[in-house]
Amino acid sequence: MSEQDRYGGWFGGNKADKVQDKVQQNIPKASGAEQDRYGGWFGGDKTDRVKDALPQDFPKGSGAEQDRYGRSFGGDKLPNADEISERLPQVSGAEQDRYGRWFGGDKLPSRADIEKRLPKTSGAEQDRYEHWFGGDKLPTRADIERRLPQTSGAEQDRYARWFGGDKAPSTKQLNESLPKVSGAEQDRYGTHFKPGSSSNVTFGSTTSTLGLLQHAVLPSFGFHGGLSVIAYGIGRYTDRIEAKDWLWSSGQVANAWWSAVGGPVVYDGVSVAAAWGALSYSQKLLLAGVSAWGVRLFYRVVSRSIRRGKDNPIYETAAKKEPDFWNKAFFTTFLPEAIMQTLISLPFTLPFRAPVASALASPFPEASAVSQSLAIFLFTAGYALEVLADSQLESHNRKASAELNRDGVWSIVRHPNYLGDALCHLSFPLLLYSAGQLHPITLLGPVANYVFLRFIGGDKENEENREIRYSKENPVKFQELQQYKQSKNSFWPSLSELSNKWLWAVAAAGAGGVVLERSLHGFLRS
Repeated sequence: MSEQDRYGGWFGGNKADKVQDKVQQNIPKASGAEQDRYGGWFGGDKTDRVKDALPQDFPKGSGAEQDRYGRSFGGDKLPNADEISERLPQVSGAEQDRYGRWFGGDKLPSRADIEKRLPKTSGAEQDRYEHWFGGDKLPTRADIERRLPQTSGAEQDRYARWFGGDKAPSTKQLNESLPKVSGAEQDRYGTHFKPGSSSNVTFGSTTSTLGLLQHAVLPSFGFHGGLSVIAYGIGRYTDRIEAKDWLWSSGQVANAWWSAVGGPVVYDGVSVAAAWGALSYSQKLLLAGVSAWGVRLFYRVVSRSIRRGKDNPIYETAAKKEPDFWNKAFFTTFLPEAIMQTLISLPFTLPFRAPVASALASPFPEASAVSQSLAIFLFTAGYALEVLADSQLESHNRKASAELNRDGVWSIVRHPNYLGDALCHLSFPLLLYSAGQLHPITLLGPVANYVFLRFIGGDKENEENREIRYSKENPVKFQELQQYKQSKNSFWPSLSELSNKWLWAVAAAGAGGVVLERSLHGFLRS
């Protein structure tokens, strides 16, 4: 017998039967699960009603968290599982689908609206974010495509119009300006420094120091070295050392034209007209100046040599009378001058042989009209000084005067022709600077020229020879030469020459050259 039957009456007498009936009524009539066993402990007679109501509130779907706890945080106001299912994305579980509307409520655009604004092509940044920074004011993808080059993906094609709006040249114009040969730097960038003109020509280019030596300096030395071999052969055959003087200016002019025009014609297979057309205005101006300087000096040297009919007296030395002189002359006389010519010609060969390196190394890549005018002034003044000095000296020599020539521009300095030569060569790097193509190495040109004129083969050699000759042949001229050396500087004018009218005449010639060049430039651009 169970305890409740054996002791039921011990605690309540005849009331035990009634208690037993109530206890049996309160015991769950279903399973022994916790929810059935304890469901009524917290609500008395409300348990049955709660029990009946609970199944109605439970989700009828799965046992997932969103179904089991969907109503835990909002009471009856929360949507049921069906409403939540309608609002949930019906596609993927990606973040943009699951959280797309969490941050803007119903004000955010729908997925369909977003899809309309998204690019329909690639996922590249320019397609995904093109409208993020300007709203509807930004150009559409179609507008951008119309402005983008339709050819290659090279930088010059992709960004050509980004920096100039509609003023920039079209893709077709850019293609016409680009070289049509190889993809080397000299072909890809050779004509980038002459905007707006079509060209297929470039001749060598490099940007490294070793590359400059290999592709610009050494070929130039080979050019002058080869010419010096020819001059040495002629000089040895005629027994005239002055054969190297014939080569001094003509060799430098020939190297300049070979670098600018001859090389592209031979190696790139273009016509002479195309090679010339590829040059910028500043490059043509540089070639014109070099040619004017070289042709005048070559005519001066050759005409005097022909009239003289023998070697220059300067070279009639004791060393020339030695039996083995010509065996050593190439290495002691001709080859050293080939090296000097290589250095002096750098300002008018390097810009054509290495245009990219020259432009990249230039301190200021943009053209400067002031610097260009100063370069023209120096060149014109120097050229005028050379012409006046030589013509006045020739006029004095024709008179067969026993006196030393100290009139005209010879009253400024003792060697005005050498000063004029130095001014001409100084103008070349300055012209490159104004055009944005001055490589620092080109400054060696005027420096080497100055050193040669002052300390090797110019006024130093000339005066030493004249002192020896005058002391033996013309004592009057020898005395005048000593006085001349005391009163006038050899190369650079002194401050006292500011009152010399010939100095201002030369300066006026330089100013006239600037006016003439500016007028010509304006005419060509009109």
